[in-house]
Amino acid sequence: MIFKKEKTAFDYLIVGLGNIGMKYEGTRHNVGFACVDTLSTKLSFKPYKNKFKAEITECMINGNRCLVAKPTTFMNLSGEAVAEIIKFYKIPIEKVIVISDDVDTEQGRIRIRKSGNHGGQNGLRNIIDMCGSNNFPRVRIGIGRSGHPDFNMVDWVLSCYKGEEGEKVKSAINNAADAVISIITDGIDKAMTKYNRQVL
Repeated sequence: MIFKKEKTAFDYLIVGLGNIGMKYEGTRHNVGFACVDTLSTKLSFKPYKNKFKAEITECMINGNRCLVAKPTTFMNLSGEAVAEIIKFYKIPIEKVIVISDDVDTEQGRIRIRKSGNHGGQNGLRNIIDMCGSNNFPRVRIGIGRSGHPDFNMVDWVLSCYKGEEGEKVKSAINNAADAVISIITDGIDKAMTKYNRQVL
């Protein structure tokens, strides 16, 4: 008798948003990828595999088996990867934690939300469109705005953070990684209370 292999069950999907490729490393738009990399050092991820239009791996957080993904579709099509993953593994949308940059949050701060609109972030926009729901938690890492009215937004998010600003963003990335662990370990309400009020 041939038994059909069952699909692996995961309790959570953690998605870091960014653009794939060396030219985008260290840019403001890639803080979601950077947060996943920080999680990797904290949790000792297994090696990545290329699957579902993403680099994927897995880890355990407080007894929960978590799939981790960095979409390779580029930011604006991130939802293609997320939709394929949750469909294949039957992961409920409310168990998908998305980490992204946020120009409307000041540098050095993070904001956790249970659900909501995309706020102009195109990766979140595409995930909402492709998955047909905005009912998923997100951890938004503040990159702020340029402060110059003539500075193009695309140029801003695709430029690198450095100096004092870089230290703030790096601290926020580390806090975002801890916040993801807290969401899974303590629940999102406690994580929001702890991290949304935190100021560097």
